[in-house]
This record gives sequence, C-alpha cells and structure tokens, in this order.
Amino acid sequence: MTVAFADPQALDHAALEEGTAFAPRFDAQGLITVVTVEAGTNDILMVAHMNAHALSLTLETGIAHYWSRSRQALWKKGETSGETQQVVALRTDCDQDCLVMSVHQTGRGAACHTGRKSCFYRQVIVEHGAAQLADTGLPRLFDPKAVYGG
Repeated sequence: MTVAFADPQALDHAALEEGTAFAPRFDAQGLITVVTVEAGTNDILMVAHMNAHALSLTLETGIAHYWSRSRQALWKKGETSGETQQVVALRTDCDQDCLVMSVHQTGRGAACHTGRKSCFYRQVIVEHGAAQLADTGLPRLFDPKAVYGG
C-alpha cells in the first residue's frame, strides 16, 4: 500500500492553510524538512528530510523513514543500529512545507548516529568574540564504531 497525498498546487491558499487535505510542499530537490521530537518530553532528537517515498513509507509503516542527502538514498531510521523510531504523531506547519514528528525512540534511546539521545549535544557559545561549540554533557548510549564499523 502506498499512502497518497494531495497536490499542493491543486489547492487554493485557504484550503492549503485551513483545510483537511494533507498536501506536503516538497522543495526543489523533492524534500521536506522534518523535526523529530521525543514523545512525552518533546526533546528535539534530530532534523532530517523526507522525499515523497520516505513520507509515504513512514505513514504506511508507522516507522520513521528519511532521505539521506549525503548518501542520496532512502534511510529507515535504526535499520543498522536498532534505534528505530515509532511514529506517535505527525504534524505539518501552516503552509505544509515542514513537518514535526513525535516518536518513541526504541533501542538504547539514541537518535543520533554519534550514539547520543539527540543530535543536538553541543551548544554555541561566544568566548573572546569568537563563536565556539561546547558539549552539553549528553552521554553516548552506544559506541558508534562498534555499531557502524570503522
């Protein structure tokens, strides 16, 4: 089964922003940005992208699928690491060009390929007029070298 969406170009402004038709507006590369948060805490786990196929698979299976821009490939979250994401809710913004997905993070609880719960484990600080990154102390939940190799 392939889950279909409405064509956003077939909708007027009011229908796109206030109607019930799900009509994701993919960018020129055929992608839509997805902010993934942990159900219950709303902690931001990651930001990624989906193409129409990844979005359809996500809706069909209830497991997060993304499009890897670096590998140019469909990516089922957790396929290698076991850290899958079970979709709890999927929301779109007003003009349907961005998604927020609430998930139950499975496995050891790591959404990031670095082995941490979140991809947002560093914060930007300014010291002596220069922007730098500082670790927030988010621990690794698995060793990425052991899981992914190399």
